[in-house]
Amino acid sequence: MQSLLRQHIEKTLDHPLTDTVFDAFTDCVFPKSFDKKALLAEEGLFCKYIYFIEQGACYSYIVDKKGDKHAMQFALEGYWISDLYSFFSDRKGIYTIETLEPARVLLLNRQSFRKACDLCPEIDRFFRLLIQNAFVALQYRLAKTNSEDAESRYMEFSQQFPSFTQRIPQYLIASYLGIKPQSLSRIRKEIAFKK
Repeated sequence: MQSLLRQHIEKTLDHPLTDTVFDAFTDCVFPKSFDKKALLAEEGLFCKYIYFIEQGACYSYIVDKKGDKHAMQFALEGYWISDLYSFFSDRKGIYTIETLEPARVLLLNRQSFRKACDLCPEIDRFFRLLIQNAFVALQYRLAKTNSEDAESRYMEFSQQFPSFTQRIPQYLIASYLGIKPQSLSRIRKEIAFKK
């Protein structure tokens, strides 16, 4: 548990943490295991936690008026996931987060988040960088979705996140990229044919 979390924090900060800082932070989180298809957060309910994935896979999604799911984020080992809109605003959630595999996660509630950030400037900086990077990635994704064709988006996604293409169902990747599953299947066949 702690080695993956520590590696993740130190990589983001680009320097090692002292044991004192790391221990203070790990005192703020607690582990929990979930079965496949378990809901970590639900649209319309308050999202009480930020989740660090130690083992397993999950994704967040929204459901449109037709009842179709639209994948918003994927998380494997070493990734964080939450409905930050709900978590930080104390409003009802807009996303549902579901496990794709049995998962072991670390949970951090808002009170512990504030405590960790107040006690440890390095942890405060870590979360600022994490949220900053997520915002930049979201802006980039929106720009690419609106300016590039489906094949280009899939190629970039598969190069940037090769482990996702191995473990995330293709219909969810298609949803995330804003294309139909049939189109993704065709694109993958064309790419395989070119090789």
